[in-house]
Amino acid sequence: MTLPAEVREKLAELELELSEGDITQKGYEKKRGKLLAPYIPQIQGVDPSLQIDNRIQASSQVVLPGTKHNKSRAANTRDERFRSDLHTEAVQAALAKYKERKMPMPSKRRSVLVQSSVEACTPPGESSVHGNAPVNISAGCVPVNSRVSSKIQQLLNTLKRPKRPPLREFFVDDFEELLDVQQPDPNQPKPEGQQMSPLEGEPLGVVTNWPPSLPAALQRWGTTQPKSPCLTALDNAGKPVYTLTYGRFLIRLIKVKDAGSQQIGFLLGSCGVTLALTTDACQKGLPKAQTGEVATFKGWPRLLWFVTDGKHVVKPPKDWHPPIREASNDIAYIEYKTSKEGSTMGITVSHSAMLAHCHSLTQACSYTEGETITNVLDFKREAGLWHGVLTSVMNRMHVISIPYSLMKVNPLSWIQKVHSYKARVAVVKSRDMHWSLLAQRDQRDISLSSLRMLIVADGANPWSISSCDAFLNVFQARGLRPEVICPCASSSEAMTVAIRRPPEAGVPPPGKAVLSMSGLSHSVIRVDTEEKLSVLTVQDVGQVMPGALVCVVRVEGTPYLCQTDEVGEICVSSGSTGVAYYGLPGMTKNVFETIPVTSSGLPISDRPFTRTSLLGFVGPDSLVFIVGKMDGLMVVSGRRHNADDVVATALAVEPMKFVYRGRIAVFSVSVLHDERIVVVAEQRPDASEEDSFQWMSRVLQAIDSIHQVGVYCLALVPANTLPKAPLGGIHISETKQRFLEGALHPCNVLMCPHTCVTNLPKPRQKQPEVGPASMIVGNLVAGKRIAQACGRDVAQLEDNDQFLYIQDVLQWRAQATPDHPLFLVLNAKGTVASTASCLQLHKRAERVAAALMGRKNCCCSIYLQKLNYIALKNFHAGIDLIATFYGCLYAGCVPVTVRPPHPQNLATTLPTVKMIVEVSKSICILTTQAIMKLLKSKEAAAAVDIKSWPMVLDTDDLPRKKSPQMYKPPTPEMLAYLDFSVSTTGILAGVKMSHAATSALCRSIKLQCELYPSRQIAICLDPYCGLGFALWCLCSVYSGHQSILVPPLELESNASLWLAAVSQYKVRVTFCSYSVMEMCTKGLGSQTEALRLRNVNLSCVRTCMVVAEERPRISLTQSFSKIFKDLGLSPRAVSTTFGCRVNVAICLQGTAGPDPTTVYVDMRALRHDRVRLVERGSPHSLPLMESGKILPGVKVIIANTETKGPLGDSHLGEIWVSSPHNATGYYTVYGEEALHADHFNTKLSFGDTQTVWARTGYLGFLRRTELTDANGERHDALYVVGSLDETLELRGMRYHPIDIETSVIRINSDSLLHLLCLICCFSFAPPNFIPPPSAVFTWTNLLVVVVELEGSEQEALDLVALVTNVVLEEHYLIVGVVVVVDPGVIPINSRGEKQRMHLRDGFLADQLDPIYVAYNM
Repeated sequence: MTLPAEVREKLAELELELSEGDITQKGYEKKRGKLLAPYIPQIQGVDPSLQIDNRIQASSQVVLPGTKHNKSRAANTRDERFRSDLHTEAVQAALAKYKERKMPMPSKRRSVLVQSSVEACTPPGESSVHGNAPVNISAGCVPVNSRVSSKIQQLLNTLKRPKRPPLREFFVDDFEELLDVQQPDPNQPKPEGQQMSPLEGEPLGVVTNWPPSLPAALQRWGTTQPKSPCLTALDNAGKPVYTLTYGRFLIRLIKVKDAGSQQIGFLLGSCGVTLALTTDACQKGLPKAQTGEVATFKGWPRLLWFVTDGKHVVKPPKDWHPPIREASNDIAYIEYKTSKEGSTMGITVSHSAMLAHCHSLTQACSYTEGETITNVLDFKREAGLWHGVLTSVMNRMHVISIPYSLMKVNPLSWIQKVHSYKARVAVVKSRDMHWSLLAQRDQRDISLSSLRMLIVADGANPWSISSCDAFLNVFQARGLRPEVICPCASSSEAMTVAIRRPPEAGVPPPGKAVLSMSGLSHSVIRVDTEEKLSVLTVQDVGQVMPGALVCVVRVEGTPYLCQTDEVGEICVSSGSTGVAYYGLPGMTKNVFETIPVTSSGLPISDRPFTRTSLLGFVGPDSLVFIVGKMDGLMVVSGRRHNADDVVATALAVEPMKFVYRGRIAVFSVSVLHDERIVVVAEQRPDASEEDSFQWMSRVLQAIDSIHQVGVYCLALVPANTLPKAPLGGIHISETKQRFLEGALHPCNVLMCPHTCVTNLPKPRQKQPEVGPASMIVGNLVAGKRIAQACGRDVAQLEDNDQFLYIQDVLQWRAQATPDHPLFLVLNAKGTVASTASCLQLHKRAERVAAALMGRKNCCCSIYLQKLNYIALKNFHAGIDLIATFYGCLYAGCVPVTVRPPHPQNLATTLPTVKMIVEVSKSICILTTQAIMKLLKSKEAAAAVDIKSWPMVLDTDDLPRKKSPQMYKPPTPEMLAYLDFSVSTTGILAGVKMSHAATSALCRSIKLQCELYPSRQIAICLDPYCGLGFALWCLCSVYSGHQSILVPPLELESNASLWLAAVSQYKVRVTFCSYSVMEMCTKGLGSQTEALRLRNVNLSCVRTCMVVAEERPRISLTQSFSKIFKDLGLSPRAVSTTFGCRVNVAICLQGTAGPDPTTVYVDMRALRHDRVRLVERGSPHSLPLMESGKILPGVKVIIANTETKGPLGDSHLGEIWVSSPHNATGYYTVYGEEALHADHFNTKLSFGDTQTVWARTGYLGFLRRTELTDANGERHDALYVVGSLDETLELRGMRYHPIDIETSVIRINSDSLLHLLCLICCFSFAPPNFIPPPSAVFTWTNLLVVVVELEGSEQEALDLVALVTNVVLEEHYLIVGVVVVVDPGVIPINSRGEKQRMHLRDGFLADQLDPIYVAYNM
């Protein structure tokens, strides 16, 4: 029984909805059951789907090329294996079988949500610390209630199951990390057929009255058939604007030619184009300059615009006729093409090739005079030009041109015109067929019975079969015959390659094949009869064009002929192909002059072949099958995948609910020496974040199951934001360029580097420990000099050197030189805020001592209000701090300088103050009156227990009396002061400094910098800890020089304060921090001319030293030197210092000795704890600058971190230091000194086992240079690589965060240069995570990169892919999490160093309020 037409039509609509994802499988079955219910008794025992599918004629079934087939066209049968909706069912089945894994959804900030309170964030320049000294403020584990930790656990769950088997073979080298060389799978399918034979089309027929050229044809029809219609143009309403006859066409052509027009192309500049032809309407819409002429477009040459409308051209003389020439090899026109990389090329077509192509199309399509053809394509290029302009004129055909703008308004317009004009031929794309399917439900009175050919111009797309089948199912009831659909294959280079002939041509029936995608990925044809999950159903594109010779060659290397069951690139030898790429002779030879050869190397023909960029094979009955294009080919790990196939798989995952069907781009990018697949789609506005993310995760699973390949990045962008091609579709190369530049602005991103990147180097396996068996002969270790160096000997004692205590020096100076100025403090205006001479400082210290004499041998905390330029009385804070410090020493108390709490952020800064007070067991606090009020405020009570503060004394109200007597310590080894500081690793450490160490420190700095009472130095440092405290409070008293103190906070309102002070006082030696140098570089970079006009001159500076506890920042120091070179600053003046907790001053450039040296080391060798010197500019080279000269009295040695044995010259190890001014130990309240005793008192395991060293915790190396020091000996340079505690142990190698951060900063994107504010990276070991032994991912830590964003939040997601790419490329590391935050979130200490561990704790506790958090799969 046959079902009624209405039921069949409704069933076809249901099938269409199911294939497009508009309806679920369950809904489809339910609705289909209702439609078939009345007819089931009549057709019991028969599958309804087979009953209703009796409209399509049988197709040839491709089993293997070369097999025989029945050529008869049996009616009313359809093989289920060739259903075009098979792929949708396969994807759904794959997802059903896929084991559900919960993926962590990215975290995105909602702008409508209330921002978190200020207490939850750390302001710039502040850091909160918790714990005791030494206390690790990181919790060591993830908080149980952390929202971030749960997502990290989900991420770990996705990594526990390996996506790929372990890599089998690696090249292992001690120094270099070599990527895995992908080994071919021995079980992969290989071609087994015979070598193919070139396929020749039927001979090109001889036509006696064929015009000799295209102008000759136009002249013939214009004179013999002047009223015959040539072109009907439609407006956006579908109404004919005008119908151009051949007679009128000839007259207008003569007018234009008489005006001097020439043949022009689209590659304007390279082709030397000077004239542009346009219409009056188009010319009015072009932008105009002030002169009224058309403005010159960017990148275009200057053009003369000529309007071709009738009123703008002059009527030629009656006796003038254009010269008609026969077709020659001269260029007829140039057609533009955009390559896969995005560059535009021009393909030249000669007159003879254009005529031959028209001839072959006429024969293949059986065109006759007077036929009507409906053209939906772009008439300016490719098939729209070949059929709708050239061949139609040659055959006096009537063309109905459907503009793209009309198709967008009315997708059925072309079908309506076929019906109304009784068109015999229609030229469309599968997109046009799909659009008409969505709009056809309201149209009942149309008929397509007049069509004899429905040419599908993009039949080379394998997935056009679904549109063809669906279109046939719906419109067969409207008179459309199955044999009318004629897919064709074409390319810009070869023009039309093959086309399915009309039924009257007597050709074999159409063919279809179900091919294994796994086989196709290896370029092998395998018919898949069992597995339906990974198949590709393709249809033929007909026979080879008349007069053409076609072969299939291998894609890469020498163009060998393929075997019969092998996929390759189709090549054509014909007189109707393009000639060359205009102006590109090299590419022309490779593409247009290819000589295919047999397996023995012999050429198959003496005729050159043209590569078509089409991938396919020749099937039975000499039918051509296309499976993809070179532009869409993606070679991933040696396997070939087609972009269109991946698009089809993505569309099969319920696309209509979340993304737009025709707005998906798939391309590949090169990352880590392999191609990685990227999928970009436009998201529907009504799709929620969670639903979209679930769709994205299902797409990843589907592509993994169907194609056995991972997707590197899947991004969703807002609707209508992807670049569009001229006639719809996505501009793939432009989309790829935006992705690489970080200009895509996605709204959702899912990166999956763990799945895709399988060629990482083998993780380093740590060798068994090597004992102290190295042979030592003299000062040689393993044939190299021991890496040991020392500063010059301490010189003879001067007057003040006889004093063992710094407070005695102050008393002596107060008596010997009472009026000698010691300190001068500047305010933000550059004026002197306060001064102190020797006597004034002594008197103020006595007043403090008088108030403390009743509390001898105790600890007291001193912290003064931050230098604030608003409150006038606080300008004296700098001198008050110094005077209070010496007052404590006079009274015999142990001072502890503490950074004051931040008034706007007490919740995070006040607990640090409280902790230091408790750890140091302070019994008294000295502070200003303003801070006293702050300590007892309600805000402070919410942060700490204010009742537990010890006694607080107001230094603004001290008694004016002298202390009865000064305290005299019994021995110089007694504790002088405590120095508390938070390291970059989050350790709050208070170190003990004895009186002897304090004096020795001042003596070394005095000798190194040649400090005498007549000198002035400028200091722009934080005065609370480390070398900054020593320079601020100690050195001037000891050496007698005057210190010009510039509080760093004053630079926030006057960035030039420090440099202006240096110039004003003609300072030779100055100290600053990296944060001060960065502030000057950013704030004054464009103001050097203004500074010069203010007479700022830095030529007086002999040494400018940056105080730091890290590797020298070469890029910043070089930028500083370069910017202020115009102000007289010598590039040799800028240098760095190096100190740490165990010794605050190990290296300091000083005023004598050679300039700092710079070496370049191999970054890959550093990861293996080795030093390999390379030349500047070498790949993977890392510049390292010497960290100043070793101070007098300081000895340094490089020791192995594990064996504690000495290392040789230029070997990487831990820096150990021995010096009189070493700290004596950590100060803790819990008696944990023994746990860290080896930090201050350790010895070598062999060699010199008597010397006591202190371990700095920093990696570095010593290198003997060719320079000579002040003693005339060869200079030993110390290079600091990084903190040992801060290094990242990833993949068995040691990474330094600064190297990864530098790579991220170097992201080469103009659109992002203003976005990246600060980058910080760290790693952490997730709790309870033990990597499986068989997993490829041997991670024990997850790498997290935090980026501060200064741009809009919409640009945040662009950073995810860029950061992941650059870290993979330069460091062979996969970033686990990318966090984008606001400026100021990354905590910075007073020296400008990033507090990475504090940032890590904030991330794990979900306190960062990030803009976006991406969890890479």
